[in-house]
Amino acid sequence: MPKTYTRLTEDERYQIYEGVTESRSHREIAFLINKHHSAVSREIKRNTGLRGYRPKQAQEKTQERHHNKPRHRKLTAEVQSLIAENIRHEWSPDQIQGRLRSEGYPMVCATTIYNYIQQDKASGGELYQHLRHRRPYKKRTGSPDARGRIIGRVPIDQRPPIVDEKVRLGDWEADTVIGKGHQGVLVTLAERVSKKTLITAVPTKHAEVVKDAIIKLLEPEKPYLHTITFDNGKEFAYHPQMKEALGADNYFAHPYSSWERGLNENHNGLIRQYLPKSMALDKVNDEDISLIQDKLNNRPRKLLNYKTPNEVYDALCLAA
Repeated sequence: MPKTYTRLTEDERYQIYEGVTESRSHREIAFLINKHHSAVSREIKRNTGLRGYRPKQAQEKTQERHHNKPRHRKLTAEVQSLIAENIRHEWSPDQIQGRLRSEGYPMVCATTIYNYIQQDKASGGELYQHLRHRRPYKKRTGSPDARGRIIGRVPIDQRPPIVDEKVRLGDWEADTVIGKGHQGVLVTLAERVSKKTLITAVPTKHAEVVKDAIIKLLEPEKPYLHTITFDNGKEFAYHPQMKEALGADNYFAHPYSSWERGLNENHNGLIRQYLPKSMALDKVNDEDISLIQDKLNNRPRKLLNYKTPNEVYDALCLAA
């Protein structure tokens, strides 16, 4: 599926019409026109009249809506409806923000989404009951990234397109996992093609400590290493030293855009199956870490046609 949103064209609406008349599913139609199935579902629901879905009528209705929609208003009725729908699916405000952005809607920050939910609660609504974390979001002030600036950071926008294509070995995502009460830290790495995970425990999030841990983890993979993508935590401030030691180009996701490192975020969730958020990590030993890493890397994955990350990684190393 495409990474960026483009509005449906009239030709695509005719393809949708043909799919509807052939009784194809929304997913089948979406695959044929290279769109997300939710876009097809909304298109059909929004533009079906008494005579069913008609592409010319759909195009005219869309143009009329676009012409008449209020300008400079981000929290439109449509956006509010999408927020409510996805909150009921237990999506977080951050996930909703990212999805709206990826589908081309005006940028709505997670705080605005949370405030909308609080307003719904004040008026007797139930959306807040679907939040995983019900404490208010803290308003961010000052610098756009409260954690400080990282000198020399290269934004993800400059990362080679081949990384998104996931056709080569050696593009990694990096993150940290923090124990309860900030006791104990894990450094985690995920390889984008094979889904291989590397984990190590470190005593603190200090940049030098994290730098040394990442170099140690990736040193054996150096012959196949191309890039590392970080979030904006200051623990990755020593990225120039990592680049020098490993020879990998380093890139940084946009602030508060965890979906740009979705694989690593997903793998951290898998690690939490074994080391829940309620657990301090300062007592986790190397044997525990090795066991978790082996379990994740030797677990068949549907995305890999039920091969394991280790099997795919090793096969790609041999082919390199």
